[in-house]
Amino acid sequence: MRASDAERERIAETLREAVAEGRLEMDEFEQRLDAAYKARTHGELEPLIDDLPVPGGAVAPVRAGSSVPAGRSVASADWSQRIGGPATSTGGFAFWSGFSRKGRWTVGRVFNAFVMWGGGEIDLREACFEDREVVIRCYAIMGGIQVKVSPDVHLQVNGVGVMGGFDEQSKDADFGAPAPDAPRVRVTGLALMGGVGAVRKWTKSQRQRLKDAGRKQLED
Repeated sequence: MRASDAERERIAETLREAVAEGRLEMDEFEQRLDAAYKARTHGELEPLIDDLPVPGGAVAPVRAGSSVPAGRSVASADWSQRIGGPATSTGGFAFWSGFSRKGRWTVGRVFNAFVMWGGGEIDLREACFEDREVVIRCYAIMGGIQVKVSPDVHLQVNGVGVMGGFDEQSKDADFGAPAPDAPRVRVTGLALMGGVGAVRKWTKSQRQRLKDAGRKQLED
């Protein structure tokens, strides 16, 4: 039997619940979600959730004309409250050790990070920003630096790896382009026999907000 748009949306909601609860990895979620929206029949839809519990013990009805919102509008912060103010940190250094900047802090418009035989973590997902545009300069020599940003931030990565890696990756599904007023983060620098990685990934609390807001809009 042919599947309807409403049935495809119900399957998609079950998959969103599963990834929010940690039952699916993001790459598997993306594959199943793509297959759900391409499915033409019930036989193609049902295997996508055979190994998953149905949210709330039953599939929530989807009203005609309604849709699950893009995650960007759900998870995006009020950037006016997070941009501006003095920086609490403008750099990190580690030699045979490590440094970490995460949680609620204010990153300077230019942040310099250096590690040698060590590691560094720069987590901007809950941070405030001194300016709307910030530059993260990373230098890793036989060490590693990881920069974490939420998917609703503009990100540009253009560093150089020499016998090492300078990479960008996304561990969460694409929820649409960032808002025009979102911060712009540029990651640059050098990885020499080491690695620098910039990753787009929601925090657990951001994923929960996505889940709660998506459920609320389905009920409205």
